[in-house]
Amino acid sequence: MLFNSTEFFLFFPVVVAVYFALPGRLRWPFLLAASYYFYMAWQPGYVVLILISTLVCYAAGLLMGMKPERRGRRPYLFLALVANLGLLFFFKYYNFFADTLGPVVPVPLPGSRFLLPLGISFFTFQSLSYVIEVYRGKWEAERHLGRFALYVAFFPQLVAGPIERPGNLLPQFREDHHFDYDRVTNGLKLMAWGLFKKMVIADRLAMLVDHVYADPTQYDGLPLVLATVCFAFQIFCDFSGYSDIAIGAAAVLGFRLMDNFRRPYFATSVADFWRRWHISLSTWFRDYVYIPLGGNRVALRRWHVNILVVFLLSGLWHGANWTFALWGLVHALYLVAGRALAPCRERLAIRTGLARLPRLRHALQVVATFALVCFAWVFFRANTLSDALHVIAHLPRGWGVALDPERLAALVFSLGLTRAELLFVAAMVVLMELGHAAQSHGSVLAWLGRRPLWLRWAAYSALVWGVLLFGVFKHKEFVYFTF
Repeated sequence: MLFNSTEFFLFFPVVVAVYFALPGRLRWPFLLAASYYFYMAWQPGYVVLILISTLVCYAAGLLMGMKPERRGRRPYLFLALVANLGLLFFFKYYNFFADTLGPVVPVPLPGSRFLLPLGISFFTFQSLSYVIEVYRGKWEAERHLGRFALYVAFFPQLVAGPIERPGNLLPQFREDHHFDYDRVTNGLKLMAWGLFKKMVIADRLAMLVDHVYADPTQYDGLPLVLATVCFAFQIFCDFSGYSDIAIGAAAVLGFRLMDNFRRPYFATSVADFWRRWHISLSTWFRDYVYIPLGGNRVALRRWHVNILVVFLLSGLWHGANWTFALWGLVHALYLVAGRALAPCRERLAIRTGLARLPRLRHALQVVATFALVCFAWVFFRANTLSDALHVIAHLPRGWGVALDPERLAALVFSLGLTRAELLFVAAMVVLMELGHAAQSHGSVLAWLGRRPLWLRWAAYSALVWGVLLFGVFKHKEFVYFTF
């Protein structure tokens, strides 16, 4: 079930109404049933995968809870890892490895015809975070199977995150949530903003991006740059829009989910970008892969290896394709180069006088970081490795068209969006980023809440009417549903 579908607009109000009408002891079973229904609306049979992950991790947690030392817990941790990562490998990566190894193995490897289960990367990682926390002794094993099942399958963040931790989400299923007008309305406002970003900005930008990246070999220079920059904002609005709807929907029901984005395109370095982008995933890899490998408290060469391993895994987590692996490796190289060149950058800033102009230096850092991130997005968006290499090789070519205004306009407005559509969506992106800039001084929602009643409701009405009048109503899937 898509958040931007008619089915969800019927499903969610019913869930909220019934949830608050029920007595406390019946709320978790109802939410669990609603969450399974939400998932089964896509492909009913695949709910079995969630059940397997739930039962294995629940049993592993109980068994580990009986062992006072880590040595005794390790077999059960291994069992949970094998079960969950085995499901992930078979459904998501088997065909990728079969195609990769096919030419070098003597026996032909059969292909898998199973569909990629919706959100499998998300609910398996959420289950594993619980198992690892119990193994480490940082969280007690959950004895209530129903509440643990709800932790794994909670519908607002089931298929595309945020990837929650047991310490934040599990205790909330024991709380008594009362209907709170301010909390509910704030949640609805966040959901409306998420829908605006998805349907008005992301899905409209997708028209241009899909048009160019469907066959990038037909283009040089400006169209490739424009499509890549548009994709940067498309994927941000698409995924952060989903996160806003998920966090808002959970808030309406009384639950607090972690933030997943913090103005990532205002980052001043690639390391800073990863502190702002898909925070629930980046912190997952930090806590469960990077730190166990030694983090940054190792020799420099070992740190390089740690970074490469983490970002290679992060790339492959996003998709079973070499383009995603290279996207991750590019970010790893950025971090390695960024650390190595830090002294040189500082000396350059001093010699050029930038060190005495902090605002200009900050702006240049933001622009440079955005350019590096966009370059890496080429690998993420390209359908094949050859397409990605073509885009990169042809970025510097064909810029002569920029000297001819008529040819330039004809080219730009032939890329899937009309003149009016392109100007409109560009204005919306600028408006969104101005809002993000204002957030550095405090919450825009809180600021708006202190304005006069007429101004508040004018803004809320404009947001809703913006979705209804300018949204793309094609029920286009969220990008991260495929991960």
